[in-house]
Amino acid sequence: MRKVIFGINTSADGFYGHTGMVVDDVLHQYFTDLLKTADQILYGRTTYELMVPFWPEVAKNKSMSKVSNEFAEVFTGMEKILFSRTITKVDDPNTTVANLPLVETVSKLKKQVGRDICIGSLSIAAQLSQVGLIDEYRFVIHPVLVGSGPRLFGEHSLTNSLFLDLLDSKTFPSGTIALHYQTRR
Repeated sequence: MRKVIFGINTSADGFYGHTGMVVDDVLHQYFTDLLKTADQILYGRTTYELMVPFWPEVAKNKSMSKVSNEFAEVFTGMEKILFSRTITKVDDPNTTVANLPLVETVSKLKKQVGRDICIGSLSIAAQLSQVGLIDEYRFVIHPVLVGSGPRLFGEHSLTNSLFLDLLDSKTFPSGTIALHYQTRR
């Protein structure tokens, strides 16, 4: 069965915006390598609109560093599934607007043949965590305190605790730490 993986940047005080994050080639390589294990990525509207058309444009123009351009190419080539109540049509040829509820869609996707499924949205991760559909979490903790911003369970609370087992950790030259967990079953 395919794994559902949630990878996200966070500040040391647990906020998931982009304030103060160290975005360098090492970080882009980490996320490029993660995306290469998957063939689909799930988005809500807010994060989707931050990513598309920005990264497809970078892939087209090769306007950033070699590593960032590779991230853009991998990202652009992936199938993106958008869960939105307000967007019904998209221009990106690799994006599909979901027509089934989130949990039903992800349950079906996990049973299909293919590579892993990534999550690129806090709201989707929170909802899928609630029903136990995330297999792995990759938290990239940046050495910054920002004091405010989005939280993982800000809109959708977690009813029961989820226990995680640490699979790996990496410390980047910037002081950023990547923690790789799997959900304890």
